[in-house]
Order: sequence, then structure tokens, then C-alpha cells
Amino acid sequence: MQKINIYEHLKEIVGDTDRVKCNETLSAYTFTKTGGEADILVLPESYEEICKILHFAKDQAMPVTILGKGSNVIIRDGGIRGIVINLLHLDAIRLEGNSVVAQCGAAIIDVSRFALAHGLTGLEFACGIPGSVGGALFMNAGAYGGETSDVLDQAVVADLSGHLLNLSREKLSMGYRSSAISENEYIALEGTFSLCPGDKAEIKEKMEHLTYLRELKQPLEYPSCGSVFKRPPGYYAGKLIQDSGLQGVRIGGVEVSTKHAGFMVNVDHGTATDYIMLIHYVQKKVKEKFDVDLHTEVRIIGEDTSAE
Repeated sequence: MQKINIYEHLKEIVGDTDRVKCNETLSAYTFTKTGGEADILVLPESYEEICKILHFAKDQAMPVTILGKGSNVIIRDGGIRGIVINLLHLDAIRLEGNSVVAQCGAAIIDVSRFALAHGLTGLEFACGIPGSVGGALFMNAGAYGGETSDVLDQAVVADLSGHLLNLSREKLSMGYRSSAISENEYIALEGTFSLCPGDKAEIKEKMEHLTYLRELKQPLEYPSCGSVFKRPPGYYAGKLIQDSGLQGVRIGGVEVSTKHAGFMVNVDHGTATDYIMLIHYVQKKVKEKFDVDLHTEVRIIGEDTSAE
């Protein structure tokens, strides 16, 4: 099926030409401000639309890539073939007793603020995580001693055939930056966070303190993909990079942050290739100095593997 026919079919599914885009540059959809073009980008507004898109893609044997807020992803400069589904239009948050139910496109920061507004404690750790709920579920996002798995009770996901599944806490099998969602290539659509009543003033004070620490330690003034590497057992990635003398090292327009060595920042019109080359350089140098392998936390997707 030709691209134009695929475009027309997807337009029929979502009923809105503005939510289906051909040859869309993806740098506008990532925190690094890098990335090539998507063959077709579609922005669904319901689970039904998502399932129809997935079913259509499978029927046409077309690859599908899921994109949320783009905070922990590097999209290669060659872009992404097939269909890219961006989930940011699904951003509803609602209260159910002492639980907060949030759709995949909602910012996890907004979910933590929603919990605060209703006097619920448990999500304070997420007040500075820049990603979406879908991303948090996918990788079991965490910060400042808390993880998504600490409060996640259940999730609604879709498989690549377009079937909806309800996964309990046990079936989510969440570990360090991993989950059954990522392992089975499910698409996280909704999470239910089980929280506890708390004192609003205390919740707010904790969130303000964590926000202060984040602003103090992280290079928020530049585009970045957040923490680049997972924490190696027994070590901290940032400390290893710092002790390797790599802060300030630059390839192209991307450099290892001088504020926090665990971050790589886009300081001068950097490209995805710059990011990937710098990642590999840092991995090589840390391995040489400490014999420790650094594994990426950031997802690297798309075409153009020349830097690898």
C-alpha cells in the first residue's frame, strides 16, 4: 500500500487531517531537540483509535513506533520508518477514591501535582521527572528514592495487534528501569496509582525540596535526554564519568554536562549522531579506567546507525 493510501486510511481512523502528518521532523517531539523524519506521524485521541491504528499496521505489515513526551529517547538522524504513534493527546487524569488514574500522555509531573491537590501522598518523588505516564510505566521511572512500581496498582496496555489488556501489579513485573510492558512490547495506555491520604502542607514541602534539589544539580537550562546511563551495580554512573575526567567533553554540539556528569546536553545545535558518538566515547573511557560497563537508560531508536 502506498504512503498516500496509508495516510488516507489513518486520516479516516482519527477523523482529523491535522493529526496525521507525513515526513514529520521529530526533533520537535524530543527533549534533545534532535531526530530525523517519521514517514507518518499520527496523534490518536482515544484507545479505540490506537487499537485501530495498530490493527491496520499489523494488517499492512508496517512497523510501529510509540512516542510519548520524548524525554528519555534519542531518535537517530535518519528518522523512523513506518508509523509513529504519538500519545500526548491522551492526557486525562482522574480521581478514584485514594487512587489517581492517569492516561499515558499525561506528564508524570502533572500527576504528582494532581495528587498534591487532593491531599494524596506517594507520588512526591515524581515531581521532577519530565516524562509521560506511559514512559514511567514502560521503564519504571524513578527519582530520589522512589519508583513508579512503589505506587502503581494496575495498568491498561495494548499489544501490537491492537488488543487491550489489564495488567495487575504482579503481572507488570517491574524492576530497575524495566517492566513487563517493555519486555513484551506492550503500549502503556493508563496507570492507576494507589496513594494514601496525607497532609497537603507536608506533601507540598517535600515536592518543593525535591524540585530545589533537581534545579540545583541538573542542567535544566539545556536540552537533554535526562540520565543517559543506568546505575551500574555498586556504582553511580555520574561519579564514574566525573572521575574519568569527562565533564565538558564535547562531540559536535553535544557535551557531557559540567553540572551533572550523568547528563549529556545539546549546547550548540547537536545531532542524534553527536549524542550517540559521545555515549560510545564515554562508555569506552569508563571501561578503560574502571573496567565498568555503562548501559544506556535512554532509548535509541530509528534509522542511521553509522555512528554505532
